Amino acid sequence: MSIPSSYDPSAAAGADLASSTPLSWSRDDIEQRLGLRGARFTRVNNRLTFLLGAAATVAFYAALLPLAGTRFAAMFTERGITPYFIVFFSLWALAILLIKWRKLALQRRSLAYRVVPADHGFVLSAKTVDQVFDRMYQTVDEPSQFVLFNRIVIALSNLRNLGRVSDVDEILRSQAEHDESTMETSYSLLVGFIWAIPVLGFIGTVLGLSEAIGGFGAVLGESHDISQIANSLRTVTGGLATAFETTLEALVAALAIQILFTFLRKSEEEFLDECAEYCQVHVVNRLRMTPFDTEAS
Repeated sequence: MSIPSSYDPSAAAGADLASSTPLSWSRDDIEQRLGLRGARFTRVNNRLTFLLGAAATVAFYAALLPLAGTRFAAMFTERGITPYFIVFFSLWALAILLIKWRKLALQRRSLAYRVVPADHGFVLSAKTVDQVFDRMYQTVDEPSQFVLFNRIVIALSNLRNLGRVSDVDEILRSQAEHDESTMETSYSLLVGFIWAIPVLGFIGTVLGLSEAIGGFGAVLGESHDISQIANSLRTVTGGLATAFETTLEALVAALAIQILFTFLRKSEEEFLDECAEYCQVHVVNRLRMTPFDTEAS
C-alpha cells in the first residue's frame, strides 16, 4: 500500500530526497551502490550474488596456482569435477549471507529514528497523520524499502483514509506476520545450498569409491608381480582420496554456512521483534480514539 495520492512527499522533503535525508535506501543499500537493482528489505539480488560467487571461485582457484603440487591444492583440483561445484555453491552462499548482512544492518538503522513526534502532547489520529508522513520523508527517501517504515505507512494510510484508530494495531500485527513470511522465503536459496553441498560431497564419495573399486578389480586381474601391483594400487588410493576428501570439503563448507545462516537468521528475527516493539511504543500507544470509534466500541 502506498501513501495516499493527495500527499506530496517532495513538498515535505525537497526535490533530492536521496541526498537530503539521513537515511537513504538509494544511497546506502549495498546493491544500489554496486550499480544493480536493489532487492526489497533484506532480500538479495540473485544475479549479483551469482556474479560475486563466480568471481570468488575464480579468485580461489587463482590463489591455488602458487600451491600447485601441495595436498591442499590437490584436494580441489585433482579430485574430479565435484570440488569445483562445491567451491562455487559455497562461495555463492557466502555472497548471499554477506549481502543480507549488509542489508540487515541498513534496516536496523531505521530503529534509531522517531517519525512520530516525541512531544507528549502530540496525539496520533487521522488529522495528524500528515505530520508523521512529513517527518518520515525528512528522515528516509523511500519508506516502502524499509521494513519498519513500510509497516507504519500501511497502518497510517488506513487510518488517514478510514479514520478508525481501532484498526491500526490489527494492521500492524498482520503486516508483522507478512514480514516474517517474507523473511522465511528470502532464505530459500540458502536452504537449498545447505542441502545441496553435502549431496555433492556424497556424489564425490560415490564417484571416488567407484573409481577405487574399478581400479582394485583391475589390480586383481593383472600380474602377481609386486612392482606392477604397487603401481596399479595408485589408482585405487586415488579413488579413495577423491571419495573421502570431497566429502570432507562438502561437510566443512555446509557446516560453516549453516552456522553463519543460523546467526544471521536469529539476528533478523530479533530485528522483526524490535520493529513490532517500536510500532507498539511509538505508534499504537500514541493513538486516540475518535468519537466515531468510541460509539462503535
